[in-house]
Amino acid sequence: MNTLTAIIVDDESLARRGLAVRLQQLPQVDVVAECANGEEALVAIAQHAPDLVFLDIQMPGMDGFQVVNELQGDAMPMVVFVTAYDEYAVEAFRVHAVDYVLKPIDDDRLHEAVERAVAHRDQQASSESKEKLVKLVMSMTGESASGVEGMLEGDGPGSWPEKITIKDGNDIRFIRVADIRWVDAAGDYMCIHAGGETHIMRITMKQLEGMLNPAVFLRVHRSTLVNTGCITGAQTLDNGEFLLNLEGGAQLKVSRSYRERIREFLSR
Repeated sequence: MNTLTAIIVDDESLARRGLAVRLQQLPQVDVVAECANGEEALVAIAQHAPDLVFLDIQMPGMDGFQVVNELQGDAMPMVVFVTAYDEYAVEAFRVHAVDYVLKPIDDDRLHEAVERAVAHRDQQASSESKEKLVKLVMSMTGESASGVEGMLEGDGPGSWPEKITIKDGNDIRFIRVADIRWVDAAGDYMCIHAGGETHIMRITMKQLEGMLNPAVFLRVHRSTLVNTGCITGAQTLDNGEFLLNLEGGAQLKVSRSYRERIREFLSR
């Protein structure tokens, strides 16, 4: 088993020690440092490059969200917020936290958060391996990225669903895939923008991406998918990135990791 290296950040020493002791019982995690504030956390993260950070939100000086803002980038560690307050949950998922755990921490809930982080790490590794394979096949065949992905998945005509099902408590809604303009991620929840509404679906980006035709839906950011049929234009930014214009006036930024794919689409 490949363990997750982790750092604990909390201004309360008892909270740090208690969490460290409980994590020692989980073979998936190896705690490599404990920090009492945001400044210490930034130094420790730079030094250890951990897979995972258990991060308190309310701390003197630099709070948890400020720490995450300092770390924004494609190589940032996974974050599990650990806090006594539930009002920050939406903001936590907006900054792509893996999980949000309330104090006092229940053992089962902590284990669930760790399992979620492990699954997230494995999903990223799988995506990176597939991307390398796609690039290799593209270089050998001259096929487009979407074409190669279809070949690798064994996709055939008519294999993509026309509707997806979204459950909200006892309510079930069917959303036409053709109506989806774009999707962005908030933790393990997907915000699906379709028909002028935003629908929340509990599913990972990888799972949802696997349900949508890659010839139609392109990844433009690690947390964003766009329906190419809704793209009305694009703007080139000074740093070489793109800003996509969609029907209805929405705009989506294309991250550096995906700009070549969008260049290919725009040049068709």
